[in-house]
Amino acid sequence: MENSMSRILIETTVRQTLKGLQDDPKRSIRNVVDMALHFSDVRFQSRFFRTAQTMLEHEGSAYYALVEDAANHIDQEHLVTFGMNLGYNSCTWGAQRIRTNEAQLGFNIPWTVLFLMEEPHCSQHLPQYNRAVSEGKELGIYSWILLSHSNLLELLPLIERHPDSAFFLFCRPEDISPAVLDEITPLRHLMLVVRWGDQADEACAMLRNARLPYSVYYPYSPDDLPFIRSGDLFCDTQQLHPLFTALAAKPDCPAEIQRQAHQAAEELRNRQNYKTVPWELCYDTRSLDEIISDDACCVLFDGQGQLIALDNPGCAPFGCLFEEGLTSLIRRAYPKSPPASSL
Repeated sequence: MENSMSRILIETTVRQTLKGLQDDPKRSIRNVVDMALHFSDVRFQSRFFRTAQTMLEHEGSAYYALVEDAANHIDQEHLVTFGMNLGYNSCTWGAQRIRTNEAQLGFNIPWTVLFLMEEPHCSQHLPQYNRAVSEGKELGIYSWILLSHSNLLELLPLIERHPDSAFFLFCRPEDISPAVLDEITPLRHLMLVVRWGDQADEACAMLRNARLPYSVYYPYSPDDLPFIRSGDLFCDTQQLHPLFTALAAKPDCPAEIQRQAHQAAEELRNRQNYKTVPWELCYDTRSLDEIISDDACCVLFDGQGQLIALDNPGCAPFGCLFEEGLTSLIRRAYPKSPPASSL
């Protein structure tokens, strides 16, 4: 009951802020961040909103224009539903459940889980994926990242079954068609993340015209590092009006290159020069998990259902999602270290 009342109160405030954006965008954004910081009593919320408050002191921040553009070009119900599922269900209510469950169950729990969705396993194992999402919500996980190499329409029943979660669906631009738009428009807890490159401008234009939220992602290798560091990538992607520009390392990309790409994304994010938010998929996801529950973890299930610990790439897979549950696999991969004895 307390959780429901808190969500209703916050959602009411969000709707009022969206209306105020049309009259005075900067003031409305600053007011909601100040209010959130004032009432915040969770470590993650306090740190997040304090950082946002500091960033918004920069009057020339491109993020003001980003938020204003989103408010004017994305359907309000999509903004509210997705924002509440991500900001409240996942990063507030869910984060509290994660910390409680970690203390009681004795293993680390990620704030989000990545699934590589490949044929033929994707369509064959939708019941196992559905069970995994249901188990994850019991642990406090309400955000899911689907890396799709399959037909988008086959994944929609899974997403539709969990309207209280936030789904990021990474896809190819050629996968987006009028028929797909008709099917995804009612799913207000879904954000498509389109691969940047050929045909991305047409795909993003279709999503923008449909007033849907979307982001883009850029698969990178060592040769792309100068393009990322210079900011030229984000200068280009912002022309398509994505909320986020995610950097996704290619499978053979060395860990040191990923670390440098993350450092570049973080520095450029703090400069606030681009109307899109840079995000290194693995490292920033892991960093957010560390804020939520100290012991960071970053979990990927590959196309065969094997659990891969992205923050410990040298480890062998920990077991198969298609054969056992999400909870038991995460427990095996991320046992909590016993507290050090005091002297």
